[in-house]
Amino acid sequence: MNVNQQPPMASPYGQPQPGYGQPSYAPLGGGYPGPYGPYSGPATAYQPGAPQGYSTYASFPSKAVAANPVSDLSSPLDLGSARGPPPVSTNHAYSQYAQGDIQNGPPPMDHSMAQPAHRPPVSQPYSHGAMNLSGPHPSYPQQYRAQPSMQQMTNQMSGMQVGSGPLTSAGPGYAPPPSSKPPISAAYSAAAPPSYTQAPPPVSGAPSQPPPPSEPAAPQPYYDGPPPSQQQPFPSSAPPPSQPFPSSSPYSGPPPSSQPWAPAVSRQQSFPPGPPYPCSANLPKLCSSSSLPGLVLWPPSLLPTWPFPTYLCTPCPVPCPQPPSQPGPPPFHSGPPPQCPMPPPSMSQQQANHLPPGPMQQPPQPGMQGGYPPQQNGAFGQPRGPQPGYAGPQYPGQQNYGAGPAPTPAPTQKRLDPDSIPSPIQVIEDDRANKSSEPFTTGVKGQTPPLVTTNFQVKDQGNASPRFIRCTAYNIPCTADMAKQSQVPLAAVIKPLAMLPPDETRPYIVDHGEAGPIRCNRCKAYMCPYMQFIEGGRRFQCGFCSCVTDVPPHYFQHLDHTGKRVDCCDRPELSLGSYEFVATVDYCKNNKLPQPPSFIFFIDVSYNAVKSGMVNIVCQELKTLLDYLPRENPEADSVVRVGFVTYNKVLHFYNVKSSLAQPQMMVVSDVSDMFLPLLDGFLVDVNDSRMVIESLLDQIPEMFADTRETETVFGPVIQAGLEALKAADCAGKLFLFHSSLPIAEAPGKLKNREDKKLVGTDKEKSLFQPQSGFYSNLSKECVAQGCCVDLFLFPNQYVDVPTLGVVPVSTGGSVYKYTYFQAEMDRERFLNDLRRDVQKPMGFDAVMRVRTSTGIRATDFFGSFFMSNTTDVELAGLDCDKTVTVEFRHDDKLSEDTGALMQCAVLYTSCSGQRRLRVHNMAVNCCSQLADLYRNCETDTIINFFSKYAYRSLLNTPTKTVRDTLVNQCAQILACYRKNCASPSSAGQLILPECMKLLPVYLNCVLKSDVLQPGADVSVDDRAYLRQLLSCMDVSESHVFFYPRLLPLVKLDGGSLPMAVRNSEERLSKGGVYLLETGLYLFLWVGANAQQELLSNIFGTPTFSQIDPNMTSLPELDNPFSQRLREIIDSFRSQRSRYMKLMVVKQEDKAELIFKHFLCEDKSASGGASYVDFLCHMHKEIRQLLS
Repeated sequence: MNVNQQPPMASPYGQPQPGYGQPSYAPLGGGYPGPYGPYSGPATAYQPGAPQGYSTYASFPSKAVAANPVSDLSSPLDLGSARGPPPVSTNHAYSQYAQGDIQNGPPPMDHSMAQPAHRPPVSQPYSHGAMNLSGPHPSYPQQYRAQPSMQQMTNQMSGMQVGSGPLTSAGPGYAPPPSSKPPISAAYSAAAPPSYTQAPPPVSGAPSQPPPPSEPAAPQPYYDGPPPSQQQPFPSSAPPPSQPFPSSSPYSGPPPSSQPWAPAVSRQQSFPPGPPYPCSANLPKLCSSSSLPGLVLWPPSLLPTWPFPTYLCTPCPVPCPQPPSQPGPPPFHSGPPPQCPMPPPSMSQQQANHLPPGPMQQPPQPGMQGGYPPQQNGAFGQPRGPQPGYAGPQYPGQQNYGAGPAPTPAPTQKRLDPDSIPSPIQVIEDDRANKSSEPFTTGVKGQTPPLVTTNFQVKDQGNASPRFIRCTAYNIPCTADMAKQSQVPLAAVIKPLAMLPPDETRPYIVDHGEAGPIRCNRCKAYMCPYMQFIEGGRRFQCGFCSCVTDVPPHYFQHLDHTGKRVDCCDRPELSLGSYEFVATVDYCKNNKLPQPPSFIFFIDVSYNAVKSGMVNIVCQELKTLLDYLPRENPEADSVVRVGFVTYNKVLHFYNVKSSLAQPQMMVVSDVSDMFLPLLDGFLVDVNDSRMVIESLLDQIPEMFADTRETETVFGPVIQAGLEALKAADCAGKLFLFHSSLPIAEAPGKLKNREDKKLVGTDKEKSLFQPQSGFYSNLSKECVAQGCCVDLFLFPNQYVDVPTLGVVPVSTGGSVYKYTYFQAEMDRERFLNDLRRDVQKPMGFDAVMRVRTSTGIRATDFFGSFFMSNTTDVELAGLDCDKTVTVEFRHDDKLSEDTGALMQCAVLYTSCSGQRRLRVHNMAVNCCSQLADLYRNCETDTIINFFSKYAYRSLLNTPTKTVRDTLVNQCAQILACYRKNCASPSSAGQLILPECMKLLPVYLNCVLKSDVLQPGADVSVDDRAYLRQLLSCMDVSESHVFFYPRLLPLVKLDGGSLPMAVRNSEERLSKGGVYLLETGLYLFLWVGANAQQELLSNIFGTPTFSQIDPNMTSLPELDNPFSQRLREIIDSFRSQRSRYMKLMVVKQEDKAELIFKHFLCEDKSASGGASYVDFLCHMHKEIRQLLS
């Protein structure tokens, strides 16, 4: 048999499968060109290229029109034990790279199978209900026989032959129903081609060779036996019992074999006729379908983990043998098999592939059919899924079929191959390849934007840029019932004042003079591109409520032949999705134009604050930072005024009036009734009082250098700032630098209530609630005045962040936390955060309202703000990093013709003191078919919403319940897709929508986060801090927060970044150096065997032992590698709202535990499941819902 042949390509949609009555099993071999050797990067079920005219995912090809597209939504992964009739060998001739082969229509139907089947185009319009499923479906009894002995199993497996063929049915990934007889109905449409069959070029560049030919094997008898009773379900709130996954896991790289293997590229592959390969009952199976936007199918009953094939697997058409019932490790055990050393993935592939075979890998054997493409971990064979519902223990002696001789049975632990499941890295890279070259134009309603990880340019053509608004779905259900059925959240993450890159134009400012903005008379929506002008331009019909309003005379303009105003393109509000109006006095508080805002700095001068060095650092920094107060015109001076207060148990106000030679201090010791001791000279212009201010900042550290006061107040500090802003009749921001729990007698006094015994109990939620209502009432007063609070914490012990954070979170402010602050270690991080916080553009005294068209309404809001009613989001301060997340619900039926509209309007005072209205508009499509909904979702935004919803729920709900709710909703989303959109398939397949195939891995990251599943060393303060931090994160920040970016630092040539690898310890090479970005930290992990040249280039020392693990910045060395690495680090930091501290982690150092905590595809020390285990668990949940 020739193994250097192409993978089977199923017939195009709509064409009957050739000869399905006895389904054909297509040839499948394992030949690969040399350049595509395995590598340690992202999941490699992708082929390194696509035919011209194809794109990898959901983009639409320039040529190639779908034949009869049935399900372009998903890619199947089959993990179940599907059964069907015995196969008939058939060759599907198909050259993936033949440019002339692309056919715009179904190829001729030829049941003799003489015609080659053509691959359908990558992107196809979805035609709901187009499947051809005629004929009755038989029932399939399941038979059991006596259990075979271990020797019988071994003999049977050793001579097995792998059968494969096109997936049948109306859509990709269909597995024939289990039966020992052929199905009655043969009228099935063909399946889609495999989806996870594209691998990027290798990182290592190691040469690869095609596998040697192998002989077909004789059919084997099959044995059935009753499933053992030790099924251990995977609880939704906690991971299964399992052993930790050591760093030297035998699975940490491509497995050894006698030949180096490479991922499949497009070569034709064939199978000899004969019975298909039997499946061992506890070996799940994966099946990938088309690279169309569509189904991803997967694990069966979530069983023991094992190396699944990455590429195309067909359903097993015969009853599966049940392995003997023996005691074994619990299901989902993903510990490594004993005594099976393997090199890490990024080691040279040749070196890795020439290690002696271990119990899990065997060289190909002449008597075995090596017909499956080898995996990156060397598993080829076609493992079969378990019996539906069977989740038994592992069995020693289950071998890697199809890859070599059956060795003596050894107690090995089977494990699902991580390379055969959806890879976040591959999805990110594909999106970059497809969407970064062309600008994203917003003029097309309902189109899904590029991912947040893709660099792209936006051209505003009538809808708001995705930098301002991202939606969970861009095609929303027409009815509430449909939305409830799908369980897909309908929400928008809105970042009203987002910063735009230099090549994009910031929103234009429109000034209509004293008349103010044009609005709808009924719903008060602002003029936007969705307003329809009628009666020659004298009136307009509102796109939101359909009310007709007269056009003011000064705004009248004639219409052209299309019904548009002739000045449409000249007016931002008629042609763009985002713009600003200058607000009139009617939009101002008390009908009075606002004063410029003020900044007041409150510095804690208690013993802890002084001794940590914080007071000295703040005072020194403020002397230069005051030159960078926010301003709109970079050339002009800032109009923001400043004031200074120090405090411990009492407050010290400073008069820094420009006419004074020295600053004056006034002490307020009666903190129970706070008042402002001076009016004139407290808030001043920086330029006028610079000498006095600098003198004060020099004196403060000296004045309190010998303090012994350890107690502090907190409530009166905020009250003082509020009184100062009231007296000045302006809005502003308070910067609080605070170090300890406020236990001094004063309003807002707190007690230490930290109780680790409550963690994990139903009373845990009380730890996240404020101690008293004092700060909630205070925040209401602050919002009314436009007083925003930013809190910088420097705690050495518990400070009750849930309570201290109430005012910052309610006023649109921020909380920064520097636990165990050390001046030399944390100075850079703190100062960069402070600089950005002071300088960044922001608005004050803001009110935001979201209006929607008839049929939906905004019902829930998430973020840092205050709401006194159900519609207005009030923000004392709104900066360029803050988001407000809005959830929508139906209140009527929507129309597919008109779609749905939303308008976010934010009224705010700019840092120059001008009152403005910023307006963002968004139009989305509506659909009556669930398939359309699932095709236009954005997983990153859904995860952002889910995490905010879950984190907020902690205030009132036990953590376990919150976790269970998340898992259940995710399972319902995927089960609804499976039931209503996917083609019929075996229960052993997990089917995921193409645009949601990463939902399980990202959701698992949320569940494993410190907030929802803390380790023993995570304090309640840390969890509360992260909870508050996430509440106003945008999608790009929440993405890297939950799934950090891991870059191998091998070659840093040119301007492009090295391709990231997946977040797993298996991807780390002892000889490599890796950069991990979490959004809050940067880790530089150094392998113990890193090359001397690499270490010299980065650290200036050639030996691993000489590297200082305490360094927080890299030495500035004069070599290209060092310069490029520091540029990358600076670039990463510039993209985040918080400065990321660099931590150098040496392999096997104590700090490595912190680093491994962020490798989110692995099991976590706190008990979080690995990606593989969670995927199996999700499938089990979905099957339970479907049954």
